Amino acid sequence: MTSWLVTGAGGMLGRDVVSVLSSDEVTAYDRAALDITDPAAVRAAVAGHDVVVNCAAWTDVDGAEAAEEAATAVNGTGVEHLARACAETGARLVQVSTDYVLPGDGSAPYPEDAATGPLNAYGRSKLVGERAVLELLPSRGYIVRTAWLYGEHGGNFVATMLKLAAQRPSLDVVDDQQGQPTWSLALAEQLAALGRAVDAPPGVYHGTAAGSATWYELARAAYELSGLDPERIRPTSSAAFPRPAVRPGYSVLGHDRWRAAGLTPLADWRASLAQALERPAFTGLLQS
Repeated sequence: MTSWLVTGAGGMLGRDVVSVLSSDEVTAYDRAALDITDPAAVRAAVAGHDVVVNCAAWTDVDGAEAAEEAATAVNGTGVEHLARACAETGARLVQVSTDYVLPGDGSAPYPEDAATGPLNAYGRSKLVGERAVLELLPSRGYIVRTAWLYGEHGGNFVATMLKLAAQRPSLDVVDDQQGQPTWSLALAEQLAALGRAVDAPPGVYHGTAAGSATWYELARAAYELSGLDPERIRPTSSAAFPRPAVRPGYSVLGHDRWRAAGLTPLADWRASLAQALERPAFTGLLQS
């Protein structure tokens, strides 16, 4: 039986990863149980495990602009500690990364080997982590970039839109950013499959749903699939919601490397959204 270590197990994705690994031997550490910026603690935690799935991260994109060093300590140096510990013990590392390591100015899906070029501090911090994995674990390191995550555990865009349905007659939603809405549970299942695929080539994979949408299109789809009137969602531009961190305009990723690993890429975003919205965590928002 494979022995797994899941870090960041208290977050939205981490909780889903733990749930899909329930039939295996799993050690789950949330932020309070394991500080990945502590190399000695990381070394002790990794020992005895076959696969490490790192969901621990600094996720405050705007906050990273004013605290890039702190964000990099978690997203960069902390990942380096995990990669070094895995190199010492022979464990495989599945590192969750982000589309924000890319420049976001494309017009066709980014392949896994596309040139990086982060637009903001968060992206730069995550790229430090990616490079550590590639350098220290060239044969046992896996980087899975994801984007536009939503799920049952914790705050996310889809949940926010549904909550606001009871509070506002209409909502203005950004229509000039293109990405791939990705259900965290579907991604968790993909991470587990990759961790079990012992012959999967190491390197970069893109863990996002197929297809693409804008935030406006995602909000309309969430309303339509939930039995709400999608006409309540109105398009606007990013300029209407200025943020400290620059957001990429185009975050559509290609998925070719999954087939090289003998795995099927994630399903279309709308199909996954329909499944997710049937879960009690989402249906309950419409009844509150």
